[in-house]
Amino acid sequence: MPDSNNSNNPNNPNARKAVNAPATVVSARPVVLPAPGRDEDLQVGVSAPATGGELPVVVFSHGFGASMKDYAPLADFWAAQGFVVLQPTHLDSRTLGLPAEDPRTPRIWRFRIEDLKRVLDGLDVLEASVPGLGGRVDHSRVAVAGHSWGAQTASALLGARVLDSGGVPGEDMSDPRAKAGVLLALTGLGDDLTPFAAEHFSFMRPFFDTMTAPALIVAGDHDRSALSTRGPDWFTDPYTYSPGSKSLLTLFGAEHSLGGVKGYEAAETTDESPARVALIQKLTTAFLRSALYPEDTGWKAAAIALEEDPSPLGTLRHK
Repeated sequence: MPDSNNSNNPNNPNARKAVNAPATVVSARPVVLPAPGRDEDLQVGVSAPATGGELPVVVFSHGFGASMKDYAPLADFWAAQGFVVLQPTHLDSRTLGLPAEDPRTPRIWRFRIEDLKRVLDGLDVLEASVPGLGGRVDHSRVAVAGHSWGAQTASALLGARVLDSGGVPGEDMSDPRAKAGVLLALTGLGDDLTPFAAEHFSFMRPFFDTMTAPALIVAGDHDRSALSTRGPDWFTDPYTYSPGSKSLLTLFGAEHSLGGVKGYEAAETTDESPARVALIQKLTTAFLRSALYPEDTGWKAAAIALEEDPSPLGTLRHK
């Protein structure tokens, strides 16, 4: 007998299917948030479905050099599936042209984390920036996501820390407003950095023991970083060493671009695969929805579907 409380029940007016028919998306960019102490106001892109209410939020942190204009394959899809997607442009973006000798450069990793929190602080302003969006956002259902450096940025809000030179976990920069996360190609432990990376990127010493919030970690089994002395398994460390409810999606044949999550153009990826991107879209949507709505069974169904696929593009682990 169908469960009348099941969020996937079509008779439930609040039904949230794993993948809905795409909704019309409206967007605004840049929306500018004042950022005292940053010496550069924060530019944010906002994407949201044109209709619907009580919309959940995803704050997305881009990879090195990118901006709010990138990662459309994810932002467009999530927005079309009912999420409000907020994309800040961090100080390392090529669109800002910050010189390497800028005094802010050594602290950009911290500015990045502060950017995500500033987005959450400015949610009312961002909501008001899109005509017709006001009053339709559920401020209590917030997730964070990111790719590469952006994944490390997002992980801080979920509880990850950075080890200092003595191996002591640094400041807790977690944020209780971030209920869950999607971490794409998140780098592993700092013990395995190349000498160059260890010298120049001191912030790449993550500590995952305190990353307790639920998260989906996505790694490519062909992702070999020039910053690590290890192979693709380095990108599974966030799953291995973090406690709590975690899932690991390992994509077969995927490199750091994971098939093309950064953009629609082939030039944006080293391993172009529309099918792989489509799988990421589907699975991340199902995960986010079930993480923010515990009654939703879409994530369980999507995981079973991947397990039963005769020609799967990846594999899932859970703990």
